[in-house]
Amino acid sequence: MDTHIPHEPPAAGTEFDTLMGSIERQRRTFAWKCDGLDAAGQHRVGASTMTLGGLLKHLAWVEDDYGHRRVLKGELDTVWKDADFGANPDWEWATSANDSPGELHALWEAAVSRSRAAFAEAYALGGLDRPAAFSWADGKSPSLRRLAVDLIEEYARHTGHADLLREAVDGRVGEDAPDSW
Repeated sequence: MDTHIPHEPPAAGTEFDTLMGSIERQRRTFAWKCDGLDAAGQHRVGASTMTLGGLLKHLAWVEDDYGHRRVLKGELDTVWKDADFGANPDWEWATSANDSPGELHALWEAAVSRSRAAFAEAYALGGLDRPAAFSWADGKSPSLRRLAVDLIEEYARHTGHADLLREAVDGRVGEDAPDSW
């Protein structure tokens, strides 16, 4: 992870810095849970088909969809444009086993980078109340604030999944990545 990115929200920062800091804490913890895995990244727990590799690819999709396309109406990365979500709505989960751990990490890291830049640009253009560049089916456009909260929620849920999967692989547990990581 980039060392200049904060590891957690500020103790008393602006609303934007607090939201972005919360997202960064989730990203860092998630990255730590997925770090250093090889084929074990396709390990499953119980009846679930979820894997760490699938989580990496899914959260790369979420970062590009929320943090890039929805925030600024940015173009999606080629991997998503070429995906056949119509034939398989869970395409990113199903195809992650075809990708190497290095490819999955690179895909996620690039999507995170685009998402960070999009949130910063959108905030500079209108603050947290700025409407997103897309609308829901009911015609309403969520604010940048709402998209940040949605991204935090998505990471919180899936970082919990990553906790269980990583513990099953090699016993790695913990709420946050250690400072030395």
